[in-house]
Amino acid sequence: MQDKNKKYNSEETEDVIFDDEGGESNPAFLVKKLRQKIKELEEKNQEYLIGWQKERADSVNLRKRLDEEKKEYAKFAKEDISTELISVLDSFDSAFKNKEAWEKVDENWRQGVEYIHSQLINVLANHGVSIISPLGEMFEPQRDEAVENVKVEDEEEDGKIVEVVSNGYSLQDKIIRAPKVKVAEYKP
Repeated sequence: MQDKNKKYNSEETEDVIFDDEGGESNPAFLVKKLRQKIKELEEKNQEYLIGWQKERADSVNLRKRLDEEKKEYAKFAKEDISTELISVLDSFDSAFKNKEAWEKVDENWRQGVEYIHSQLINVLANHGVSIISPLGEMFEPQRDEAVENVKVEDEEEDGKIVEVVSNGYSLQDKIIRAPKVKVAEYKP
């Protein structure tokens, strides 16, 4: 040990160089320097650990956000196809409302068409679409679309829906089409 400095090497850390201030033979000096270097390395290790934890948390949050966006996208995709299928339900409803023509059709054929109609409603219900038919309920402007006011003589009927012209539909809790209704109006 003829060098004035003693060198300790490690693959993962910087070189440790000690000046021979207290003399190479002074173990207290070497212990003090090693403790100081350990403290520095622990601080650096803690810094890396905190950085890694932050990155991991960011990764978990990103994954959650992407899952939510995927669910929202699927929800909107359902809304598009549901809106298109609702027009098919409207055609069924129009056929059913024409009682005179409907009664002339063969009964077996009518039952088949009614079965297909109920299947379509069930498929939509399985995907979160529900029918809004507020007959007899109070008119709610946030939900209903009034197409006509009908005069009534009973004051208690004022504001109630007396006829549903076309059903409304909601997907989960969002109204995708408001029901078109006729509302009772009391005028003394």
